Formats: sequence, structure tokens, C-alpha cells
Amino acid sequence: MLLTVFVTARAGIGVGYVHVALLQGLLAAVISWPRLARWWLPIQFLFPLALVAAHRLDLPPSVFMAAFLLLLLVFWSTFRTQVPYYPSSRAVRDAFARLLPQDRPLCVIDIGSGLGGLVLDLARRRPESRASGIELAPLPWLVSRLRAACSGSQAVFLRGDYETLDFGQYDAIFAYLSPAAMEALWRKAAREMRPGSMLVSYEFPVPGHEPNLCVVPTDGALPLYVWHF
Repeated sequence: MLLTVFVTARAGIGVGYVHVALLQGLLAAVISWPRLARWWLPIQFLFPLALVAAHRLDLPPSVFMAAFLLLLLVFWSTFRTQVPYYPSSRAVRDAFARLLPQDRPLCVIDIGSGLGGLVLDLARRRPESRASGIELAPLPWLVSRLRAACSGSQAVFLRGDYETLDFGQYDAIFAYLSPAAMEALWRKAAREMRPGSMLVSYEFPVPGHEPNLCVVPTDGALPLYVWHF
């Protein structure tokens, strides 16, 4: 931002902080365009404006510390996994439940289970099956555990990285991750998942690997991609 102020001053252009923040955000978004995922672009554009707004509010440091701790508990190591929090809708849960075999008990896991909505829903629909989720971020994991305990659900929630799991113990795996995670997920699934099992990814396909089935939950919605092993 200082460089932007210097350049505009040298050019004799009289601008305020908001104008400088807009210019800085635009430059950041343009520079990021070729190298970062598209969802980064609005963040890059709006961040300088957010700094100006925060400065004008003159908030005490404790507010920023509290916000930082809350975001840390929610997003945890998103910078490493590149998988932000994506909640799945009711239509997605319904479509996933219909994809599962109905003739036997199953062992199913949602990798990156967030607040636990899909797992809790599946545990209610299929009480004879084992529905579980794994989540790396502490706060969503804690919320899902509390939701299960308060509702008396048999759903199981683990805190950790799905990379540490043995995919071979599951009949079906649900993933709502991000494009950056899909190739590594596919390699792990191809290496570990047993014959007769399935991998289901909502919204994000695996580059170079055609799904066996593609299901659209509702008109105009994004698809679920299904691979059978």
C-alpha cells in the first residue's frame, strides 16, 4: 500500500485512503489472477479496504486478538490443506443418501465433516450403519461432537487429518474439499479403497479421471461425482 501511495503522490494525483485501497486491491487481484485459485481474488481485492475500515473503527487490540483466535479455531490449517469450510446442503445430503447401497450395513465417512450436518443426517437415516466424520479444525469438530451428544446420535466424529486414515475400512467416502486437494485424494483412494466401495465428491472432479456417475441434486445445482472401485 505504501508503494501505491508513493506512486500516486509522485504522479501528482490527489487521492484518499479509500481510493488507494481500491487501487491496491485491484493490483493484488490482477497479480494473483494467474497463480491463485479464483476464490482468492475477492479476498485480495477487498483486504486493503478492510484494513482501512478497521483503522477508522479504532477498535481495541483485544477485538483483533479475539477475531484471530476464532478464525484460527474455525479454519486451523487451511493455509496448508487449501480446503476452506464448505457446508453441504439438504439436497446434497439427500442425493448422497440415495447413492448408498440399501441392502446392507455400511461404514461411511465424511472427510472434512465441518459442523457434522451430513454425518448426523446419515446416522439418522441409516441407524444400522456406521456414520463418521473427520475434521481438522478444532471448533467445527467440537460443535459436531456436541450436536451428536445433545441429539443422542450414534454418529462418530474424529479430529485429525483424513490423510492418516486407512480408506480401506470404508464402504463409501464423501468429500467436499477443494480443487487443490483432489489429485492427492484420488491417489490415496486408488491406493487404499477396496473393491465394491465408492468415493463421492461434491462439486469438484478429479482431473484426468472420469467419474462412473454424475448426479445433480437439484435443477441448476452443482454435481456429485461418483467413482466405484
